[in-house]
Amino acid sequence: MRLKNTVGIVVGAVVAASTMPVMAQSAGSVEAEAFAKRYFTDSIHDLDDGTLVGGSLGYFVSDNVSLNLGHGVYKSLESEAAGFEGDDIDGRMTHLEAIYHFGQGAVRPYLSGGVAHQELDQVGTGSRDKTSMLLAGAGVKNYLNENFFVRAGVDVMHGLDHDNTEWMAGVGLGLNFGGASQPAAEPAPAPAPAPAPAPAPEPEMQNVRVELDVKFDFDEATIRPEFRQDIQSLAEFMNTYPSVTTTVEGHTDSVGTEQYNQDLSQRRAASVRQALIDEGVDGNRIDSVGHGESSPIADNETAEGRAMNRRVEADVEAEVEVR
Repeated sequence: MRLKNTVGIVVGAVVAASTMPVMAQSAGSVEAEAFAKRYFTDSIHDLDDGTLVGGSLGYFVSDNVSLNLGHGVYKSLESEAAGFEGDDIDGRMTHLEAIYHFGQGAVRPYLSGGVAHQELDQVGTGSRDKTSMLLAGAGVKNYLNENFFVRAGVDVMHGLDHDNTEWMAGVGLGLNFGGASQPAAEPAPAPAPAPAPAPAPEPEMQNVRVELDVKFDFDEATIRPEFRQDIQSLAEFMNTYPSVTTTVEGHTDSVGTEQYNQDLSQRRAASVRQALIDEGVDGNRIDSVGHGESSPIADNETAEGRAMNRRVEADVEAEVEVR
C-alpha cells in the first residue's frame, strides 16, 4: 500500500507540473532544491521503509547538463530486527550526480547518474553501516517561472559494499537563479507587401481617315473591277471599327439631262453601297445619296475632266489606338 501511495504522489506531481508556464535554463545558472524521498529498503538492513529529507545544490555546466551535490537525513526509519522492532534508526546520505535535461521549455524530463555515500546506525551495537552506492534516476522538472521549479522522480541505488539494490521516489521544490534567461523567439518579420503594379499608360489615340473614290464608265453604274480592292479595304476598316458610319455619294458629268444624271448618280451610289454590304458591313451603317452633275471636280468641257466627274466618293474616320 505504501508503494502505491508513493507512486501516486509522483504521478500526481508530474501531471500538475505539466500545466505550468514556460521557463528554460542556460549555462551558468544555479539551482537550490529541498526534497523529500520515500526510501524503499532492501531486507538486508532489517529496516522498515522511511523518508529521506534534505537539500541539494546544482550548477548548469551547459544548457542541458547540471552537476548536483545533495545531502539528506532519514526520518521515520524504524528497525525490524528481532528484539529491536520499532526502534528509530538515524541515517544520512550524501550524493553527487550529473543530470541531463531534455528540451528547453517549461517541462523538462531528465535522466541522472552518480554516486552516493550512505550511513545507517546499527541498533544494539552503536556502530554505523557505511555503504557506497551507484545512482541512476529519471524524472521531470517543471519551471513555474524564472526562479522556481518543482520536480518528481525515481532513483535506483546499487550498494557496492553489500551488492544490494534499493530505490527512492520523491518530489522537490527548488530555486533557479543566475545564468541568462532564454530570450523569447522573435516572430518572423511579415513579408514586405508586393509593390503595386505600375498603372497602365494611357493609350495614345489618333484619328484615321479612309477615303474611297470609284470611277465609272460613261452612262454606267457598274463598278469596274480595278476598284473592287478599294471597296474591300473600306469594308475591312468599317468591320474593324463597328461604331463608324459613312455616306457614299454619287456624281456624273454634264452630258445628258439634269434629271437623268440625278438618277444615274443615285444608281452609282447604290451600287457601291451594295458592294460594301456584300463585304459584311451592316447596311444600317451606310447611307447613299446622288448629287447628279451638280458637284464636278474637273472641267466637263474635256474628255479627261468628264471621266474624273463620273465617280462615287465615301470617307470614314475613326479614333484608333497607336501601338
